[in-house]
Amino acid sequence: MKLSLAIVAFAMAVPMASYAQDSTAASKGEYPNTFSSGSANVSPFNNQSKRFNDWSISVGAGVPLLQSADLTSIKNGNGKNLFGYSAYVSIDKAITHAFGINLQYDRGETRQGWFNTKDAAPDATAVAGRTQYDAISILGDINFSNLLRRVDNHSPYRWALHGYAGIGTIAYRAYQKTSKGQQLMTEVKPFQLGSLFMQAGAGLKFKVNRRIDIEGRLMYVVTGDDEFDGGGDAYSAINKRSEQISDNFFNATLGLSFKLGKHESHVMWHDPLQEIYYKLDVLANKNQDIEVCKKGDADNDGVCDDWDRQLDTPAGARVDGAGVALDVDLDGVIDLYDKCVTVPGPVENNGCPIEKKDNNKTAVQVEQTLKDIYFNFNKATIRPESNSKLDVAASIIKENGGNYLLTGHTDIKGSAAYNLRLSKERAAAVVAALESRGVNENVLKSRGVGSEDATVAASASDAERMRDRKVTVRFIESSQWDAIKKKDYEDAPVKKPVKKIQAKKKKK
Repeated sequence: MKLSLAIVAFAMAVPMASYAQDSTAASKGEYPNTFSSGSANVSPFNNQSKRFNDWSISVGAGVPLLQSADLTSIKNGNGKNLFGYSAYVSIDKAITHAFGINLQYDRGETRQGWFNTKDAAPDATAVAGRTQYDAISILGDINFSNLLRRVDNHSPYRWALHGYAGIGTIAYRAYQKTSKGQQLMTEVKPFQLGSLFMQAGAGLKFKVNRRIDIEGRLMYVVTGDDEFDGGGDAYSAINKRSEQISDNFFNATLGLSFKLGKHESHVMWHDPLQEIYYKLDVLANKNQDIEVCKKGDADNDGVCDDWDRQLDTPAGARVDGAGVALDVDLDGVIDLYDKCVTVPGPVENNGCPIEKKDNNKTAVQVEQTLKDIYFNFNKATIRPESNSKLDVAASIIKENGGNYLLTGHTDIKGSAAYNLRLSKERAAAVVAALESRGVNENVLKSRGVGSEDATVAASASDAERMRDRKVTVRFIESSQWDAIKKKDYEDAPVKKPVKKIQAKKKKK
């Protein structure tokens, strides 16, 4: 069984090793054109242009210690530790400078219980176990040193902390030994649902040279099986001693990594930030006579005229890399003059959207303003103290626009014909007063309804009947406006005075 596992591991490793010769698709020698500067230094990303090695083979050996089980290796029974042995071999592929994937084969034997199974049982109650295992797993490899290294750390890069985690299949044969002798208790075959296991841990690597690394690892293996320790059936007397449902063990190893490839350095030992800062330091200390801005910067926008696409940028305007004034909302008004930078709006409104006005609300405002308009008694003549109210109403109409119908009302006292005439004349008088204050004569019309809407009785006091003496305002849609007359009465014809002819005196 162990031999077959080794053959399977080797079969899986061969295609991956062959793929190492061509880890990226060839680009047919053409330069990339996506987000490319067009520089001649841009090269296709293929196997020929790679600068670092990204494959390695690792081997190691160590000691497994069963920790979470009914029979453990750590101070169990007689208070001593029982040491087994382990070994591993893996093929490692670096995806980036901080992450890689490993295909790993593990083989080992754990020893656990009251005594070493190589020795005789000390008494009739002593129980010991040993477990031979073979495992294949896929591990993710995170290079924390590259991932978390400070950019200002200029120390030699020879130590690296790695983290590992993965899943795989495990096969084992668990033996139990008592005073009656040793027997096989459990055997699990690989590549079955019940043979799945997990392992995770950390390793500290030291770079010996460009080809060899030394690494110490501590892994924690979760078998997912309560029979791994040799306790036998899950309901056996030994397995009932603890409520553990998975026998887990530590595996401490020391190993070597052999880096493959023709390049000087492995990508897992490369820190891109360190390379950038090194090149910046070199450039900072290098004297270079570079002449820029041969034509100057006429508009002082920080972009040389050699590549400035807008040579007359207004002072204070923010520009893009081509020297063009920024217009974030693309409304045709540059941000310098745009009062609503993030919201499109017309040029005539300084780049802000024009709010649609509610003319019905305007009509209510005008009506409230005209509520305290006073007329001379029994006349349509507006009293002087009403001028300030008329000024405010005219300003509201001119600011908000719209077509409005002004309706005059009277109280119920007096004849209906007289009240109707008076309401028409007073509404027309208010319209004339507003137009004299600059309101367009085409947006106001008047009518009178007399006392038909009066609600206060004729017997009420004059102060109470004032509620019925008012001018109301209503917004009229354009489609209905032309059907309404300017005013709803005709002016009385002006009577010409008749000259009296004096009779001639008779001569005496």
